[in-house]
Amino acid sequence: MRQLPPLNALRAFEAAARHLSFTRAAAELHVTPAAISHQIKALEQRLGVTLFRRRNREVLLTDAGQAYLPGLRDGFDRLAAATDRLRQRDASGALNISVLPSLTARWLVPRLSRFRQRHPEIDLRLSASQAVVDFSREDFDAAIRHGRGEWPGLRVDFLLGDRYYPVCSPALLQGPVPLKTPADLCRHVLLHDSAGEDWRDWLAVVGISGMDLGRGPSFNDGSLLIQAAVEGQGIAIGHSALVAGEIAAGRLVKLFEAELPSPRAYFLVCPEANAERPKIAAFRAWLLDEAAGSEA
Repeated sequence: MRQLPPLNALRAFEAAARHLSFTRAAAELHVTPAAISHQIKALEQRLGVTLFRRRNREVLLTDAGQAYLPGLRDGFDRLAAATDRLRQRDASGALNISVLPSLTARWLVPRLSRFRQRHPEIDLRLSASQAVVDFSREDFDAAIRHGRGEWPGLRVDFLLGDRYYPVCSPALLQGPVPLKTPADLCRHVLLHDSAGEDWRDWLAVVGISGMDLGRGPSFNDGSLLIQAAVEGQGIAIGHSALVAGEIAAGRLVKLFEAELPSPRAYFLVCPEANAERPKIAAFRAWLLDEAAGSEA
């Protein structure tokens, strides 16, 4: 077991020896000159040697102090170098993110080139899954999730709100069956997600009842659902974050004015203890910028 003097006393001695001044050492370490004097006196008592000769307003190293300084300075230099290497390692390299398949395909992937331009030193490793992440057991730095923002023990940052409404391919508007009012939906194929609640809630808002919601294909992934709508296979309830790009590109159109706000939204989550690690903080800042632009 190493028998070392207190680190604060060693820092006080190294700074005072380098400056040959208790006052300048105190300014560097953000303490008072009296604190430096106290630390050095305690160090001298512990070592059983005199490290400084005090002369009026100046201090000089004794032979013992001169012998002690080089090894101590080398030790601090090594500590600083090790710390710098650790910080550089944590500011670059791989960043493992668990992401939702649908949001990744429809919203995140089209934006990734901008992240690479801003942070070429970080290599994103995206793993698409809807499963809940156990950060204590799985090798993920952060995750993007859809929910109510209630994940105790985690740092939670709001990314995107969620609204939903019917969307379809523009080709369906040119077909023989009109789509001018919500009542016209009964003559079209409806596309469903696996939960099956979006159509029921939206139809209730617009006052349509009696439709057979058991008809039409069902998809367990939002990206597949949207792709089916883009291909003209039916009409889907589109969530704003997933369909905004398709609507802007003209591959989908929003039907009717009615839309519903979702009680759920998209969030970035990570363990509180890791939230300010440089790589995670860089990804969070970029992601929040992209989300703000998307919402606008």
